[in-house]
Amino acid sequence: MAHRVFVSFFGKSMAITASTGPLDGIRVFDLSRILAGPTCTQLLGDLGAEVIKIERPGAGDDTRKWGPPYLKGKDGRDTEEAAYYLSSNRNKRSVTIDIAKPEGQALARKLIAKSDIMVENFKVGDMARYGLSHADLKDDNPRLVYCSISGFGQTGPYAPRAGYDLLAQGIGGIMSVTGEPDRPPMKVGVGIADVMCGMYATVAILGALHHRDKTGQGQYIDLGLLDSQVAWLVNVGLNYLTSGEVPQRVGNEHPNIVPYNVLPAADGFIILAVGNDAQYQRFCDFAGASDLAIDPRFVTNADRVRNRRAIYELLPGVTRKKKQAEWIEGLARLGVPCSPVNNVDQVFADPQVQHREMRIAMPHLLSASGTVDLIGNPIRYSQTPVDYRLPPPYCGEHTDGVLGDLLAMSEAEIAALRRQGVI
Repeated sequence: MAHRVFVSFFGKSMAITASTGPLDGIRVFDLSRILAGPTCTQLLGDLGAEVIKIERPGAGDDTRKWGPPYLKGKDGRDTEEAAYYLSSNRNKRSVTIDIAKPEGQALARKLIAKSDIMVENFKVGDMARYGLSHADLKDDNPRLVYCSISGFGQTGPYAPRAGYDLLAQGIGGIMSVTGEPDRPPMKVGVGIADVMCGMYATVAILGALHHRDKTGQGQYIDLGLLDSQVAWLVNVGLNYLTSGEVPQRVGNEHPNIVPYNVLPAADGFIILAVGNDAQYQRFCDFAGASDLAIDPRFVTNADRVRNRRAIYELLPGVTRKKKQAEWIEGLARLGVPCSPVNNVDQVFADPQVQHREMRIAMPHLLSASGTVDLIGNPIRYSQTPVDYRLPPPYCGEHTDGVLGDLLAMSEAEIAALRRQGVI
């Protein structure tokens, strides 16, 4: 279980409680917003890194306004903290800096000099215009691990274009294989291209940190949403590269495993995910469908894949004979994967999800209840557990504290920057 230390930074200078995570002692200068970059930096923060989130004065991360729903305030009204923003910004300190101003750029460079990692997801070329590109920083910060996340990477014909999750899903092929065969292409229900790019970015950063520990040298990481989307086509992509046949939408079916589908029970729906021939035989025995077990069209998985239309015409008549709970509990005892299709409310009420603490609550000053509900981190370390130290901050919450603590700036100096609109 993760050791949880809840600390809130509502004063100007407060010490950070030491993390239990493996990245304790690592500092991240976070110039990312929306979802891909924040997913990466939240994960780094959960692993123990100190994350300084840089936001535009008076505006902040775009996703703060991506609602409703918004966090409810103490007066019962909506705050300016959208659920979308809350989803990927815990374990960070928010500092407002206008990097379009020379004074803001100078301030950013001072903080970067005290950081191990920099993450940004501006359009290609923006960092150079602000004097904050890797080329601008590397000589003064040779140990810096600098990660750029963009829609299409830093090179290639699409590099100058703005990139969004939906575009990456479309260009990268996942929409072409998502949805029912007779329906239009469908995107995945969450911003999965963004999330996966953030995950790849985290892996890349951890690798670069290890390289730096061995050599003393930082490096530049170039990640594109489209590249990561193509990478996680995985087996579907290899089906095409191996056969030359363009994969088609198969709805809830699996292109290589049958039966693997949503099927009707007597009182709802079940997911049946038969992974091998032994499981198939056990399913047939439990279902009382001995004819399906010995039918030469269905004996092996290869047979079932070739004859998927035939078996899927027969299976609903079998699965409707038992209730959902009978299928789930009975097949679980036999080691045959079977589950319900949960709504999101049922997900967080599920006993396994609750046992694994995938719903957490953290103190939050602006919340009507005094806390904010968040989704937990799935990583379970035995020696260096993740922890939840800071709730998602409000915009600029830690500006004075960070500038005072890290740069030894006086209250007068900070006030002057604020009057100039730099922070």
